[in-house]
Amino acid sequence: MSITNGRVLFNSVPEVYPEPGKTVVYDTSQTIDVDNAPLDGGILVKVLVVSVDPFLRERMHEPSEESFIPPFTIGKPIDSYAVGVVLRSENEGFKKGDHVYGFLPFVNYAILQPEVVRELRVLDNKYNLPWSVFVGTAGMPVGKTAYMAWKEYALAKKGETVFVSTGAGPVGSFVIQLAKKDGLKVIASAGSDEKVHFMKEVGADVAFNYKTTSIKEVLKKEGGIDIFWDNVGGETLEAALEAAKLGGRFIECGMISGYNSGFLPVNNIFHIITKSLSMNGFIIDRLHPKYESKFYEEVPRLIAEGKVKYKEDVWEGLENVGEATYAVLKGLNKAKAIVKVADE
Repeated sequence: MSITNGRVLFNSVPEVYPEPGKTVVYDTSQTIDVDNAPLDGGILVKVLVVSVDPFLRERMHEPSEESFIPPFTIGKPIDSYAVGVVLRSENEGFKKGDHVYGFLPFVNYAILQPEVVRELRVLDNKYNLPWSVFVGTAGMPVGKTAYMAWKEYALAKKGETVFVSTGAGPVGSFVIQLAKKDGLKVIASAGSDEKVHFMKEVGADVAFNYKTTSIKEVLKKEGGIDIFWDNVGGETLEAALEAAKLGGRFIECGMISGYNSGFLPVNNIFHIITKSLSMNGFIIDRLHPKYESKFYEEVPRLIAEGKVKYKEDVWEGLENVGEATYAVLKGLNKAKAIVKVADE
């Protein structure tokens, strides 16, 4: 019997912010026979949860524009990190009931061919964590981004000071906890008093609302910084460069201030030279070979033991992916944005 297979389709390139119902649209015109649809050596997956993250905006561009990541295709489902359960399999590496994680299309049911299947990971959920955690703190893009880049680039020494921008976000809040675990003083910023409270909950020593408090004044008062975790760019990056100590390390994770309206120049970039700073940008996939095994060995256990805290903002149903995306890019979400697609 055929049933509706809801899909989130890329509909138009946004001028500034993605508009719900215009940039992406929820479509119910497709059906699927989950019992008999041909798999051609692949697997049939029921999608359970999908991750909504700022980098989705980087894929909403014209095909002619150069980018570090391929664009979405007009009229086709968008895709990103997700968890699903295998309903049927013609692939020896997967069996019915396996929970898989990786890049999945934003649909109710996906038939995945062998070239896609080999990129998926079968999850070993031995701590019985919620599946959503595996597109958050126990997975990609959140947990792996924070954990792997911190291990690779922070070179943290006990007693140093780190400034984390967007510290209440899913990546930033995990970085705060990693830094405290390494014995650092943590300064963190976010855009609301509620988010300031959460940053304090996860361990920030100095937490402030950048909308009501001067970043430069806070960093000056606290005596400067040794490490900067940058999720924002723009004026926040300028303030960090001003406050950096000799030999400081800058970890460039994102620059959300410029994703929608364009990037502004950083006027004091010369401090990289005068202060002998190091500045590392990264695409996290390039760090997987070095850190992935250790990540899955350590991070799910820390979450299960309550030693790593996390929060989620959950939208129900694929029809709300557009709203979730808009909220993330406007900074309206209060935690990791998850869309719950279905129950088991």
